[in-house]
Amino acid sequence: MDKTIRISEYFEHVGTEKEHNGYTYSVGRALTIVILGSVCGLRNTSQIHQWASHEKVKAFLYEHYGILSIPCYSWLLNLLHLINPKSLNECFIKWAQSLLPYSLENLTISIDGKTIRSTGKMDSYEKALHIVSAHVAELGLTIGQKTVSGKSNEIPAVRELIELLNIKGCVVVADALNCHKKTAEAIIDGGGDYLLTVKGNQETLMNDIEDYVQDDDLRQSMDSSSTHELNRGRIEHRTAYTSNDVEWIPNKGKWESLTCFGAINRQVTEKDVTSNEWHYYISSRNLTSDELLKYARNEWSVETMHYLLDIHYLEDFCRVEDANTQQNLNIVRKAALNSIKQYKANINSKLPLSKIMLNCLIDSNLILEVLGGSTQK
Repeated sequence: MDKTIRISEYFEHVGTEKEHNGYTYSVGRALTIVILGSVCGLRNTSQIHQWASHEKVKAFLYEHYGILSIPCYSWLLNLLHLINPKSLNECFIKWAQSLLPYSLENLTISIDGKTIRSTGKMDSYEKALHIVSAHVAELGLTIGQKTVSGKSNEIPAVRELIELLNIKGCVVVADALNCHKKTAEAIIDGGGDYLLTVKGNQETLMNDIEDYVQDDDLRQSMDSSSTHELNRGRIEHRTAYTSNDVEWIPNKGKWESLTCFGAINRQVTEKDVTSNEWHYYISSRNLTSDELLKYARNEWSVETMHYLLDIHYLEDFCRVEDANTQQNLNIVRKAALNSIKQYKANINSKLPLSKIMLNCLIDSNLILEVLGGSTQK
């Protein structure tokens, strides 16, 4: 067996909801099969089971992972249900941290939630599952998640997730929903800096910043820079403004380490129609306007990951009735995306993720390269 496939080692001792001694089939081996199938881009457990049952794939699994047999489809589902999502997430976080560089200085961690829409339409769920994820924008890696029942519970979940992660030296960006004093405090306590979007849930703060920025004389005193992009006939012009003059902000002391505020004016022209939007921010880091443009743009990286889950795995259409299995599949798919992105970066490939997945499906031995590449630093 190939001992270099470290991802298997991280997930080998995942905990279960109840005692399971593996006398029928190993939870760890079932999880390995699902991870490998997800690397191949297979969208559900039915496809994964069919793939794993093929004679050539069975020979591959035996040679490299010591898997002697494949469980029947119903038992594979039962084993996924047995896995404790919290334990699997802890294993995932440890593995994801091993992919990161030694220093996280100045990297962006984007945090946001995604609702699995299909779960809101099934009677087995009181509320749709809402999963909050943390994503390192510059590396394209998800490093942890927290599941809650319904979007309304996202705010405390973000704080709990921050406490699980190493964020030292990072800039943590989050949308207006998470612009709260306790969230800012949790980020500072973790050794990171925050960049939070300010909207209506902090109406007084937003109005104060807006009044300052919209004053022509005051705005001219702020650091400013612009970007201009043309993409398929769509023109976007973004201008950022920042200032560390925060002493005038009422209740400034209630925001832990508040050092900077800023704004971005976004003008988009498409088909001769122009929109004009202003977005306001606060930060614990003294940002230049160029840095505000960069970090604010990086906030969308987690949305890209959510998009990939839907495009490659059709997650919003997953009809699994069991909440444990839904959460475990979400974590496994993120592990697969992390591995493929690391492999792509390591070999400097321009292939889209879908083609790498298809190549893994055609040639099982490529899976070894993908997972082996995911352990390089």
